[in-house]
Amino acid sequence: MSDPDTLPRHPVRLSDPGQRQAIPFSLNPEAEDRARIARYLGIPGLRKLRFAGRLTPQGRQDWRLEADLGATAIQECVVTLAPVTSRVDEHVVRRYLADVTPPDTGESEMPDDDTIEELPQSLDLVEVMAEALALALPPYPRAEGVELGEVVITAPGSQPMTEEKAKPFAALRDALKPREE
Repeated sequence: MSDPDTLPRHPVRLSDPGQRQAIPFSLNPEAEDRARIARYLGIPGLRKLRFAGRLTPQGRQDWRLEADLGATAIQECVVTLAPVTSRVDEHVVRRYLADVTPPDTGESEMPDDDTIEELPQSLDLVEVMAEALALALPPYPRAEGVELGEVVITAPGSQPMTEEKAKPFAALRDALKPREE
């Protein structure tokens, strides 16, 4: 039995010199695996999930992954925590290159091409699918018709800071306006 808190696995070995044929794939996780992926992503559920495409060799060592990701995810509304259904349809492109210099451990800038990754010995297609889904999900899902109102927090006995008070020059602007007589 597999650990319910880890991702299922679907490894593909890329480092074999004899493996220079295109590799088609189609992942359609069953309910149990979708539940594990949802827990991994920290969302309540995944009704549907499909990741289909192909890994194509590029040159002598490099690989290119092109796939279509489709999912129906259940997320929590950021205001009410009510379930929100989100539909994701994304085209995913990754390039795995043998000659990639990993970034320094300190600060570094985002590369111009964010599809490039270092060539791994083995590529787990479920990890690629989960990462692509995490990036495609709405970051702040809201239930239909829900708006975030003004939040005012203050210590007991203090005057709350409102948006009007946060604009110190608003009173000056109003004072300088010509008066209508």
